[in-house]
Amino acid sequence: MTIHELAEKAWLGELDLVHEHHPVKPLGVEAEEIADGLLYYKSIASLNVLDTGDGLAMLDAGHLIDVDSIFTAVRKWRSPALGARARLAAAVFSHHHVDHIFGTKRFEEEATTLGWAPPTVYGHAKMASHFARYEKTIGWNTAINRRQFAIDAPQFRWPDRYRYPDVTYHDRLTFRRGECTFELHHARGETDDATWTWIPERKVLHPGDLFIYAVPNAGNPQKVQRYLSDWAVALREMAGLDAEILLTGHGLPIFGAERIAVALSDTAELLESIEAQTLALMNQGKSLDHIIHTVEVPTRLRERPYLRAVYDHPQFLVRMVWRRYGGWYEGEPDNLLPAPRAQQAAEWVTLAGGIDRVLDRACALVASGDPRLACHLVEYAALAAPGSAAVHRVRAGVYAARAVEQESSMARNILQHASLASRAGQRDLAGNY
Repeated sequence: MTIHELAEKAWLGELDLVHEHHPVKPLGVEAEEIADGLLYYKSIASLNVLDTGDGLAMLDAGHLIDVDSIFTAVRKWRSPALGARARLAAAVFSHHHVDHIFGTKRFEEEATTLGWAPPTVYGHAKMASHFARYEKTIGWNTAINRRQFAIDAPQFRWPDRYRYPDVTYHDRLTFRRGECTFELHHARGETDDATWTWIPERKVLHPGDLFIYAVPNAGNPQKVQRYLSDWAVALREMAGLDAEILLTGHGLPIFGAERIAVALSDTAELLESIEAQTLALMNQGKSLDHIIHTVEVPTRLRERPYLRAVYDHPQFLVRMVWRRYGGWYEGEPDNLLPAPRAQQAAEWVTLAGGIDRVLDRACALVASGDPRLACHLVEYAALAAPGSAAVHRVRAGVYAARAVEQESSMARNILQHASLASRAGQRDLAGNY
């Protein structure tokens, strides 16, 4: 099936975006020319290469796992026998995340071998500060990404070297290559160093992760601050460009100006609605607990194929709005200066009549269809009796039952990680919990 055919099925809601065609998952097909002089490659993120007539330009550059395969795909498409017009001349990094920044490596080695000028990499000025943050938090990022992607591999380690941009900018930057103009625009969204790129001659729009064919990744529970309303502003600006091809940061491309404008505008509306609902309740003095169980995605947007909560979860977006405007205190006074969780757990388990009664009740809740509540009970049991094989046996089952309910892969993976940990007799496989 071609990329155009898959993209059509995605738009019509005919693909399994929860599992088989999840936007943050390799597509399992070869790189393909989706328009004249435009190569599309889908790994964890998308990676796109334009033939400008005077060298190639890459829009995002993939993960470490893509370094060899993208080089092979591009060289199959545009052979170095064409001479310097086939060299990788430029790359634009949409932001600092590690699934977008590594694919220039083999092209730089090739340039050295063939005596070509190396590619110039463009990115926002704040990228360097985020690479510095990564260097300070290698262990933390190793742990949280093992949970987020359910990586059951003790040898997994977060990268400790990054490809810094050669040319940086703050608000806007335009450069030309061959017959193409690359208009770079800064935005705050999933990150505060986001770049979206417009190539007017080709009517190609590359939003990076400002559009990922899912509820925007604006609430990730383990990551730094995201910016919903700023994100929406950028989406609405992009929606007015009359683009014909939208190269999504994750997921399949969208073809056609009308569809692109609708998808971008709908995504902006979702973000605006989540933030507006959350702030309205915050302004009434409501607690975070009340708000996360009250705010909802607007009904008309809920079933849009490109706005399903297959990665991030709407409740996580609400929490991110709260953190941005309200800080860390969630409005529950007993949690302001809390007793240690293990001490709380021991007290509640004692009041319940012991570990066995807590486990029996947790199992009964799962059997009755309420693994959400069962998670709270079994976690107290694990805190009160961390070495109990019986506790971990029940805990593994409870979290597995809760995980399977989740359309959001982020929620599903973190819950599944807890289940896997209990099968190993631990609360967490990625940290000393």
